[in-house]
Amino acid sequence: MHLSSLYRFPLKSGAGDALQHCASDALGLVGDRRWMVVAAATGRFLTQRVAPRMALLQARWQGERTLRLTAPRMPELLVPVPDARAMRCVQIWSSNAVVPDAGEVAATWLSDFLGQACRLVHLPLDDGIQVDLDFARLGERTAFSDGFPFLLIGQASLDDLVRRVGRPLDMLRFRPNLVVSGAQPYAEDSWKRIRIGELTFRVVKPCSRCVIPTLDPFTAEREPDREPLNTLLSYRKGQGGVFFGQNLIAEGIGELAVGAPVEVLD
Repeated sequence: MHLSSLYRFPLKSGAGDALQHCASDALGLVGDRRWMVVAAATGRFLTQRVAPRMALLQARWQGERTLRLTAPRMPELLVPVPDARAMRCVQIWSSNAVVPDAGEVAATWLSDFLGQACRLVHLPLDDGIQVDLDFARLGERTAFSDGFPFLLIGQASLDDLVRRVGRPLDMLRFRPNLVVSGAQPYAEDSWKRIRIGELTFRVVKPCSRCVIPTLDPFTAEREPDREPLNTLLSYRKGQGGVFFGQNLIAEGIGELAVGAPVEVLD
């Protein structure tokens, strides 16, 4: 088995960035989901669930201190990592955080593109959100993810789903960080600890899926037949939702690279 794809999502619910290698830090992949769009009035996070056009937002790191934003029919915008002079209280699911606001220019740019008043915020490495203690240790943190620092999907699992649905589906619909090839479909369901290259991970929780996979990541259009969610509901439904992929927590920090060997430890 080997790591066949590596994805980073600098902006939560923005487009993904395929990488050949990336370091990890205390919050996950370096630069992953460190930016988030929130409603201006409430500070609540926005995602493709309620703002499908976010799929068309391309957010790419330019060095370590600048984010480059592009979107259809919008001018390119360079956003520097903000300092702590303007802080904003934000909400992501049941968690709250006070984080730096990226300023008026970025807010206006995003509000114009998304058609609603919003703000852009950044999460410094020294902050981070505590992972649910039902699955993590005290002090294990994540960025603006939906709960965990890493998401893994087996390539064979997607291949099996594609066969069941009967048409191609891009892996980016499911927004994983790590894609593993060389295993049987859904083999990741039984893993407890794995090693990718020199980095060890605990496999802590199946990933429950929402409506985002029914959105084409390249057009931001919903599938009228609600696929692949309807097919997943037919055979991947369990207590608490429908599951595809596994959430991981790294034991330490290190480097990840496409092609790295994957070993099941437990």
